[in-house]
Amino acid sequence: MSATEHQATIAADGSFTAPFELAYPYDRTIGPVLSRFFRGLAERRIEGTIGSDGKVYVPPAEFDPVTGSACTEWVSVADEGVVKTWTWHGHSGWALVLLDGADIPMLHRLLAHSSDELSTGMRVVAQWADDPTASINAIDGFVAAP
Repeated sequence: MSATEHQATIAADGSFTAPFELAYPYDRTIGPVLSRFFRGLAERRIEGTIGSDGKVYVPPAEFDPVTGSACTEWVSVADEGVVKTWTWHGHSGWALVLLDGADIPMLHRLLAHSSDELSTGMRVVAQWADDPTASINAIDGFVAAP
């Protein structure tokens, strides 16, 4: 892309827009905690870890944010929850979703046709991939709960 294709613009309504690409251009060994999390996703199961303060972290925390010690206690949470905050970019919605049973929201895609379908506080449910693999893509995204 040319430099001009990466520039931000101001729309007619005054809103600011800029190109966005979510990418992690490096390889990382994910270790035993995230490996367990991703294996669970492949089985359509969402798990988190419990911190010393009793909070449930999803995705799981490897180390307790309070004490710094390893998080070793696991718990399953629901595959539905509440949108805490969201944004719309191009043709996609992104949200921090607080799953039922979790205390920390996770970032994931919202599957909607337009931003008019989205709101803070709306209930959503995971739409699982037809053939989930051990990755975050086991969840295609979240849709409005029935």
